Order: sequence, then structure tokens, then C-alpha cells
Amino acid sequence: MFIVYSRRIKSLFVALGLLGLFASFNLAAQTLPLTAADEQAFQAWITNDLKPRARAEGISPATLDKAFENVKLNQRVLELDRHQPEFTRTFWQYLESAVSDWRIKRGKEMLATHQKLLDEVTEKYGIPGRFLVAFWGLETNYGNFTGSFPVIESLATLSYDQRRSTFFTKQLIYALQILDEGHIPFEQMKGSWAGAMGQTQFMPYNYLRYTVDADNTGRKDMWNSMEDVFHSSGNFLQNLGWKREETWGREVSLPKNFDFAIADGRTQRPLAEWQQMGIRQADGSHLPSADISAALLIPSDYRGPAFLVYHNFNVIKRWNMSNNYAIAVGHLADRIIDAPTLVAKKPADDAALTRAQIIDMQQRLNQLGYDVGGADGIPGARTRAGIRAFQATHNIPADGAPTMNMLNRLQKATQANQATQTTR
Repeated sequence: MFIVYSRRIKSLFVALGLLGLFASFNLAAQTLPLTAADEQAFQAWITNDLKPRARAEGISPATLDKAFENVKLNQRVLELDRHQPEFTRTFWQYLESAVSDWRIKRGKEMLATHQKLLDEVTEKYGIPGRFLVAFWGLETNYGNFTGSFPVIESLATLSYDQRRSTFFTKQLIYALQILDEGHIPFEQMKGSWAGAMGQTQFMPYNYLRYTVDADNTGRKDMWNSMEDVFHSSGNFLQNLGWKREETWGREVSLPKNFDFAIADGRTQRPLAEWQQMGIRQADGSHLPSADISAALLIPSDYRGPAFLVYHNFNVIKRWNMSNNYAIAVGHLADRIIDAPTLVAKKPADDAALTRAQIIDMQQRLNQLGYDVGGADGIPGARTRAGIRAFQATHNIPADGAPTMNMLNRLQKATQANQATQTTR
């Protein structure tokens, strides 16, 4: 079950002439499944609220009539928007899926197939072709799946829903503008449940601002024109601040007794300073002598891997604000040109923690005297600080990572503590 908030219920009160009673009712939420009344209120909102606003933004009546011809309130979109997964993949699980053998092999083939076009894009925007191919591979499996949700219906559903209405209403207006300008036929405008579109999954705002009509057809077609896809992606990354003279980062090895507190992925230091601390490339060789700053990032735990990440790593994160995603793009781009796989290997006990297990971890930390506050199942700063304190006490590298390995250690520690108290 999940929740749909009060905007559509308020519309029903308006329709029934009961708006004056609205404030006196507790209408914070309604349980799905959707009803005929929900759909009726949604259609009334499109007619009385959305279309007038869109017309005021310059969208033609013909486009509005065509765009909303068969649009319904989409329950599946709301489910996906509300979905909070019980299991969160570990770094290793994510990387193995994102940088699979098939995706590496296919990436090499696509790099060779589109080499001439990619060279043109690199020359113009400064983005190496291997990175453009890696983004393409991560976003839609090299165009194999660009999404099956009707974009207007998805965005209308999310605009109508109160949770993130402001953001999605703006995206909906931009999507209507794309249709109004004739860049893609109505029936072909399909994408992700959240409205991302085309072979590299641009949201409508980015589509309007950064896409390029590279093949000079008069349309910006991110579904069917590889010229438009690659030039638009290059233009986007250039505008995000990509530095053509730098790569994304590299795997490194850490010295013994390293202070993991500075491995936050944000603290910038020159490569020479990291070298002085004993950090080396993963194969043991010295770091490059280039005048470049980097941050140290450990995406799993002290057993590795560790990365020094550069400015372009943060550019990748502006495409998708996930450390795992950015590492996957960078590593896939490297593997596409036959760079070696990671030196660090997945530990045998690598497993995702459920929220219940994180709560158990927090409760055990509190029992052992490491105050992490309430046990809410969210491994925030206090939880990580508590783990770090426990690790320091037990001579474990203090990375503060909430892993299955640490949960097992905490379970043993609390059991030993209880046994000691029982014998007293």
C-alpha cells in the first residue's frame, strides 16, 4: 500500500461544493487503489487547472487536445514514485549489474560502430567517446529500452499528486512544449515512469535546453537520431563543466592505519598530498605527478575498493547524484577501452542490509554504549559515527560503513556483553 495526498480529494470537495468543510476534515492521505472518483477529479483538474496554465505558457490548444486525448491517472507511476525498497543493493551488487561482461562487450562494439561520429562530438565538446557510450549503456542499455510509459500521462499524474507537484508540473509544461515544437510524434513520446526520455534519458527541461539538432532535420530527436543523441549528450556534459584534459578518477590502494575520516568523497587535496599520505595506484605504482586535485571515496567498506575521484566525477554526479552511478559510468568507460578490472574483490559476506537489520544495528550500538539516537533504519551521520567508534575500540579500520560484516560483529559483541552480565 502507498499514499496519494490530498490535492485530488480537495478537487472532489470543490466539485461537490463542500470546500468550506475541507479544512475541518483530516484529508492528509487516501489509500489506493484509485477509484472512479479519483479519475473524475483528475480529469477535472486537467480541464480546469492544467490546460489553462499550459495555454498561458504558450502551448497551442491543438497540442493540448492531442496530448491529453487518452491520458488517465496512472496508478503504476504513483506506486513507483512511492516505492521504498526493502533491500538496497550493495556497491558490489550495483557495479556487477551496471558493468556486466555483456555491457562491456556491447560498449566496445558501439564505440567502434559510431567512432567517426563520436570523434566529431569529442572534438566539438571535449567529451571522450568512451564516456558518451558509457552513459548511453547505463541509461538505456545502448538504446535497447528507452521506457514504455507515455510521458505526458506520467508527468500529468505526478503533477496532479501533491508530493512533488511543482517540479513535475514544470516538467510537464516543458514536455508539452517539445510536442508543440514538433520534435517527436505524440505516440512516440514514451520514457521512464518519471518522464525521462530518449536514448540518454533527458528530463524535458534538459531536453529543451541542451539537445542539439545535429543531423539538421529541424527536429531534436533523442529516440531515433544518433547524431542528436551524442551531440546532445556532449553538449549537456560540456555545460555541466566537463574538463576535457582530465579523466574521472582511479582505483587506489591505502596504507595501513589510514584515517578513513578523510575518505568522504568531498575533501579535495592535490595528488602530491595523497601520495605523501601513502596512497598509491591500485597496482602499487605512484600516483601521477599531474597538478590535479582529487577526493578520496570508499563506496563500500575498508576492504575496498577505494577511489581518488576528480572534477569530472562530480560532473557525472550532476547527471545522476549517485556515487555508485558515477563510479559505474567511469569504470565502464575504462573497461570499454580495455582498462583492467578493479583490483579489490567483493568479500564473501557482501550482502544488502534491510531496514530491519539497520534498526537492529542501531539498537545494538546503543546497547553497547555508542549513542546513535533513535533506531530508525536510516544509517545517517550518528549511526556512522557510532560504528566508527565501535570499530576504533575493537581495532577495526574505522570506516563507519553499515555493512553485513559490521552487523555480524555487533551481534557477537552484544551476545558477549550479555553473557558477561549474566555471569556476574
